[in-house]
Order: sequence, then C-alpha cells, then structure tokens
Amino acid sequence: MSFLRFALRRLLEMAATLLGASFVIFGALYLAPGDPASFLLSGRSASPAALAAIRAEYHLDDPFYLRYLRWLDQLLHGDFGRSIEYRTDVSRLLADRLPSTLLLVAMALVLVVVAGLVLGWVGAVRGGATDSAILVTTTLAVGTPSFVAAVLLQGLFAIRLGWFPTTGTGHGFLDMLRHLTLPAVALALYLIGMLARVTRAAMLEQLDSEHVTVARSRGVPERQVIRRHVFRNALGTVLTTGGLIVSTLIICTVLVESAFSIGGIGQLLELSTTTKDFPTVQAISLIVVALFMTVNLIVDLLHPLVDPRITLGARRSG
Repeated sequence: MSFLRFALRRLLEMAATLLGASFVIFGALYLAPGDPASFLLSGRSASPAALAAIRAEYHLDDPFYLRYLRWLDQLLHGDFGRSIEYRTDVSRLLADRLPSTLLLVAMALVLVVVAGLVLGWVGAVRGGATDSAILVTTTLAVGTPSFVAAVLLQGLFAIRLGWFPTTGTGHGFLDMLRHLTLPAVALALYLIGMLARVTRAAMLEQLDSEHVTVARSRGVPERQVIRRHVFRNALGTVLTTGGLIVSTLIICTVLVESAFSIGGIGQLLELSTTTKDFPTVQAISLIVVALFMTVNLIVDLLHPLVDPRITLGARRSG
C-alpha cells in the first residue's frame, strides 16, 4: 500500500471517528443532571421572562438534533460557540490558554524521551547493580501518580527550598520555562519510568536475538552492535509506546495544571465541567480526541521509517 493511499485512508477514518465522537460528546453532556441556565444566573433569582431570554440566547430549548446540527455547522466554519461561563468566544479562550499547555506538554515530552531512553539503554546494556537500581527507580516512578508527584515537588523544591514558583505561568518565555519546570517534571515522572522499562525490555529481547550473536561473532564492535542491531530494532516497540505517552501527557495535564494553578486547557476543562459550560467542554473534548488520532496516525506513518521491514500495507493487514 502506497504512502499517500494509506494516509488518505487513515484521514477518512479519522473524519468518520471525529464525527462519531462529536455526537457522543455533544449528547453525553446533555444527559448530565442540572440546567446550564441556572449557572448563568449564579444563584440569583430571575423572572420567567429573563430565564426564557437566556435559554433562547443559548438555544437551550431547541430539540437535541437541531442543537447538534447547528453546533456541527459552527465547527465546520471554525466557530466553537460562545462560552456560557465566561461570556466570550470559546476560540478566544482556547487561544489564550493553549500556548501554556502546549509548552508544558512539550517540556514534559522532552524529559520523558531523553530520560526514558537513556535509563532504558543503560539498564539493558550495563546490567548488574546499575540495572537493579534503574529498575527500582523506575518502579517508584511508575507507582507515583502525577498529582502526588506535583504535591511532593511543590513541598520540596518550591516551598522548602524556594528554587521554583509554586503557581502560575509567569511572564515572558524564560519566566514561563521556570514556572513550568516543576509541573513538567510532575507530568513526566510516571511516563519516564514506563518508557525506560519498555526500552529496557525491548533491548534485552534484541540482545538475545540471533542476528546480534552473528554480528558479534563477525567481530562487529560492541558499540556498533548496540546502536545498529539492538537499539534500532527495539525502536518499533518504543515508538508504539510513544503514542500512548503523548496521549497520557494530554490527559494528565488536567491534574497537573490544577495542582500548580496553571491557566491552561486542562484547568479550563475542569472549571468548565464544574459549571456545565457546554460549548467549552465540547470544544476541548473534541480537540483532545483529534490530538489522539493525529498522534496515532503519525506513529503509524513513522513505523516504516524506523523499521524498513514494516510496510504500511502489511502493518494494516496485521
């Protein structure tokens, strides 16, 4: 199967999945208890006429299918609707908060990739006490949830030592990096342990393979054996895990942003869910689904580049 044909097929599948996801997201929120009009009033009493005007402004009395079709038409025109809680366009809310979330995810992803691959490589190659120490460390990392890591890091490095700020995102790029360092570490800690263990297991499997034994018997230098015959062949498994890692980073930002009071997409999703801000929750949920599918598509397209033995058509058939 050609690259373009495979990519086109996957894009069509993504479009169909997004359409189904949009229906589920839109319908699930309207099954939740409570009336969004009551949140608009913030507990204040209102006359029936004022309440009716509010419901008419946000089309809350329209039939379900009509609301869904109207929302779908707005999405196709790049309009995410108007926030019920913040009384402004959802696209503006996302534009204001998305940069800090993207920077946080990017910083955490760099930490995960660098630390996870290095620890997995060293553990598989060195063995002995070094491997045991890495196993214990990564086990502790995997067993530490992001919100627990956030509390521990805040208490030690922000409050006790005063090296980093406890909350906020700062002003300017360098200040943002300083403010987001602890949140990035808290977000990456669990995934570093997971990637390190996956990398170690994949490399150990390759070390016991026949082609590595043949390469060593032919006098190929050990460093070249590890780099070309062990690590490269293990990258297929590592790359598959990479898709899960990026997806987990996106989800866990909700917990980490709340713990560090970062005004990003994750915190906005939490607040919007509490106040039943339907347009904002729907927009963020759909964006998260789209990001998941985009990551999976990129992983599938990169597999043949990492391992030439894999072809797109063969991978899909498998």
